[in-house]
Amino acid sequence: MPRVETTQTLARSQAPPEPAADHDICFDAALDLLTARRLLRGQAAFAGWPRQDARAFDQAATSLMQTAQAIARAIAAVPPIQREAHHAAVRDVLGALGGVGGTERHLARIAFEWAAATTAPSTDLLFSLRPSAWIVVQAGGADRLTQRLVDDASTTCPVLWIDADPPGDDPIQLAAPQARVQVQVCSGFEDEAQRAAAQVIADLTARGAPVALIAQDRLLVRRIRALLGRQGVPLRDETGWTLSTTRAGASIGLLLRAASATATVDEVLDAIKSWPVVANDPAAVASLESTLRRQHWARPAAVDLQRLAAPAAALWEFAARAMEPLRGAGSQTLVNWCLRLRAALQSSGLAAALASDDAGQQVLAALHLGVSGVLAGHTEPHTLADCTRWVDASLEQATYVPASPDAPAVIVIPPARAMLRPFAAIVWPGADDRHLGATPSPHPLLKDAEVEVLGLPTAAQRRERETIAFAQALRCAPVTLLRRTDDDGEPVSPSPLLERLVCALREAGLPALAIAPDARIEKIVPPSPVAQPLPSAPALLPDRLSASACEALRACPYRFFALRMLGLQPADELDGEVEKRDYGTWLHAVLHRFHLGRPVPAGLPAGQHDDARALAVAAIEAQAEMGLTDADFLPFAATFERFAPRYIDWLHGRDRDGAQWLDGERDWTVHPQEWQGIAMHGVIDRIDSVSGNDGTVTQLIDYKTGGTAGLRLKVKQPQEDTQLPFYAALAIEQGRLAGEIGPLDAIYLSLDDAQKIVEVRHPDVERSAVALVEGLGQDLARLRGGAVLPALGEGDACDYCDARGLCRRDQWAVGPAVGGLR
Repeated sequence: MPRVETTQTLARSQAPPEPAADHDICFDAALDLLTARRLLRGQAAFAGWPRQDARAFDQAATSLMQTAQAIARAIAAVPPIQREAHHAAVRDVLGALGGVGGTERHLARIAFEWAAATTAPSTDLLFSLRPSAWIVVQAGGADRLTQRLVDDASTTCPVLWIDADPPGDDPIQLAAPQARVQVQVCSGFEDEAQRAAAQVIADLTARGAPVALIAQDRLLVRRIRALLGRQGVPLRDETGWTLSTTRAGASIGLLLRAASATATVDEVLDAIKSWPVVANDPAAVASLESTLRRQHWARPAAVDLQRLAAPAAALWEFAARAMEPLRGAGSQTLVNWCLRLRAALQSSGLAAALASDDAGQQVLAALHLGVSGVLAGHTEPHTLADCTRWVDASLEQATYVPASPDAPAVIVIPPARAMLRPFAAIVWPGADDRHLGATPSPHPLLKDAEVEVLGLPTAAQRRERETIAFAQALRCAPVTLLRRTDDDGEPVSPSPLLERLVCALREAGLPALAIAPDARIEKIVPPSPVAQPLPSAPALLPDRLSASACEALRACPYRFFALRMLGLQPADELDGEVEKRDYGTWLHAVLHRFHLGRPVPAGLPAGQHDDARALAVAAIEAQAEMGLTDADFLPFAATFERFAPRYIDWLHGRDRDGAQWLDGERDWTVHPQEWQGIAMHGVIDRIDSVSGNDGTVTQLIDYKTGGTAGLRLKVKQPQEDTQLPFYAALAIEQGRLAGEIGPLDAIYLSLDDAQKIVEVRHPDVERSAVALVEGLGQDLARLRGGAVLPALGEGDACDYCDARGLCRRDQWAVGPAVGGLR
């Protein structure tokens, strides 16, 4: 009886494959990648590459592996008796290693020699096979190995070659008369995803199953797949996705990164959240995360167990024990790293979770974590970072194909595998010039002429095969092509293949492509705007107010209600990156430390003390105290280098004018009579004594690392400024308590101006302070009486407000309410 086989299944039926030698290509991404890295390290030209640029080395190893695997497949299509001549011709082409592209050519030569030295493929047995007849069905272009087998056997047995591809040079033109095609033009990514999902459901209803969903744009198809999943559509994905994007693959990557010496607290927390222990004690995780964010601990070494709640501290210690096998191990062989990784997986509880999960089982198999001896031949030393990059690259190259129902209604499939299959309908999203018919990407290591000599598909051949697959789909079933006109703000044109189809229909005198209706079902939802919130909470008034709290009350009473009275706060990021706020906090600490140790009395000639050196020392000490590494702080180090000489020049000018630093970071709490028991609290950055024609004035200084223009605008209308009047009110109340009330002045000191240190003075700050205390006293009295706190919804106060999602400003039925606090 005739046997229906592919070349690979036929070869496997003849004899088991030969066991692979140590350096053989085995088409296992994890193992072949290790061999590629070993081969590169063995080359004198590349021996130092891993130390100089580890990421570039890994990328080169991946390109080497992929090229070698492709060449090995191409060599398998060369009859064994012709291989020696074939290899000689390839070596002649790849012989010159110098000049432009020398590195790529060198890598390509290594890939070829690796593939040529690999044990003969199992398909070699087919060249000696003598069946009673060969019957070949061709679809999507000729297969090189099949062609060689038939050519070799054509003199000894009959051959029937059935070519199912459209004949001629233009398969689209030949397929056009049979095509049943409609097109949907979409506005963007999400619109295309929704329309495609709706079209799939409409085709299932009208034409039945199965419907093919062509995976031309993988990112788009993943979104469509999610939309279909919400509707409960049974689906089989024959393309799969990389193991690195599965939850199982991500959990191993998170564990390895969390164990690194350079890990951030955020990375450790992400790893903990992927462990089964989270399901057992979610309260401990929530407590740990809340404390870590509140304390702004960026590095694991900064975490103080004494300041964590007992469950959170126990969880943090559990995580440290689980990652202990991976920490501080230095350089190890990959076998040892896999043993340590297995121990960490066991301790964290991930091992059992991975073993019981379909994707987890594939991850363990891809990394050979459950098989002993497979990695024994790879004895090169690896750091944890090397091991992590190997795991990432291995999972990136491996594909996860999920389990699917026996009778799926929808099959996600690449174009080449959709040929000759019976589908009720085909939905083809991504029919634009970026995804369908686009210029094929060049080979990373080979020129097109070298590709042809090696027997790999050239760019023209790849384009031809894509065209044939498109034409085959046109003859198969009703097709709906979808394309978008905009891709993240950039215009997108129709696919060249789609335009060729339009031209073919026009030349044949056939009707133009039909514009498909939007298959989404329109649902009219009546508007349901919400009323502006008007809370009243006299019992929740805080016991004390800071300058920022008062500013929130004046800018928007609802913001004050949400953030101060209810105590709601946004979750801070835990990454180790130093932000502008961190730089400002550090700079405040530097200046305070510097002035505390500066023994310069008023009137002493400037420059007598080495202020520049003292400022630099204070900077280093403050950086160490805050736990900021040089790498984290690098973006702001250059800013401080420009700031330091400008600040010293400004300071010496102050010395000459008779100004004297009195105190810094002064923490004051007072109880104004007008506030009826509510305290004012604030920390004043700096207090100076300034001598002038009108005598000595106490000057309050607030450091600012923002722009100068905004500060000038703030003091242009003194009654709109809150911060300096608030500090002045603190000083007045404190002076009244001490029986010492002198004249006051207040300035913002802009430290980030591009040219110099700039003083921005608040005019008549004492008057503003009195008005601020009286006005806020009246507001607080009204709040005690039950006045509402409306969301004003006006001006810049809303643009960056953390409470905007609570007040629902964008869903109000009408404009801001009148009444309450304004």
